[in-house]
Amino acid sequence: MNQAPYKAVFIDLDGTLLPIDTSAFMSKYRRALSSFVASHGLDVDVFTKGLYLGINEMATHEDGRSNADTFWDAFFGVVPEDPEVWKPLFESFYQNEFNEIGRDMVSNPYAAQSISILRKKGYPLVLATMPMFPLQAVKWRIEWAGVDPQVFSRISSFENSTSVKPKLVYFEELLRAGGLTPEEVLMVGNNTDDDLACLQLGMDAYLITDFLINDNDFDLSTVKHGSYADFVAWVKGLAPCENLSHQFETGLVG
Repeated sequence: MNQAPYKAVFIDLDGTLLPIDTSAFMSKYRRALSSFVASHGLDVDVFTKGLYLGINEMATHEDGRSNADTFWDAFFGVVPEDPEVWKPLFESFYQNEFNEIGRDMVSNPYAAQSISILRKKGYPLVLATMPMFPLQAVKWRIEWAGVDPQVFSRISSFENSTSVKPKLVYFEELLRAGGLTPEEVLMVGNNTDDDLACLQLGMDAYLITDFLINDNDFDLSTVKHGSYADFVAWVKGLAPCENLSHQFETGLVG
């Protein structure tokens, strides 16, 4: 069966658009956040307990709440602090200190090139990252990749998502936000578990192998794959998109 023309492209961030070792990045992030918390007088051990409880709840809940609401409900169930005081402080962290984590980040020029080619061909682009960070933190990481966040019709974040990868609900929300069928979308990622779960819905996928995560020993020969340089060459051969005026919802989608 021939692949139907794509009407949108979903693109993962960490390890795909942004060339980072996710484990190393998360260690650096946790150190920066713990230092920030300590500097404002909150017990770091209590904070860490609340943080991990919130992350676990985002990964497991299936009650339709946004990931943001799920996180904060769990977090403040452990941390005995006033949300009206601490939420603005954390917003400040993501507006300022968080960006310092990526100051020495080296972007992959092929990533920005692929985005440029897809835009010129008229493809609506969706930043399909794991939605466990606030929107501002996601935007910083997009900029670290050398890409303008405004090129994306929708950006996954914990504010506008109710699920996470590899749950199919995550991909279904993105499809619903754009009024798309699975067959109309290409998913680009680097994780055979998280990103390729979309195949179960009938989406097509391209696996970027520069920072490949293949913990489940997925057979790469069964899916489009290659380095980011290979992907750039591949998108150059794509026909222009016929979906030029397509709009995406940016917030929660019922």
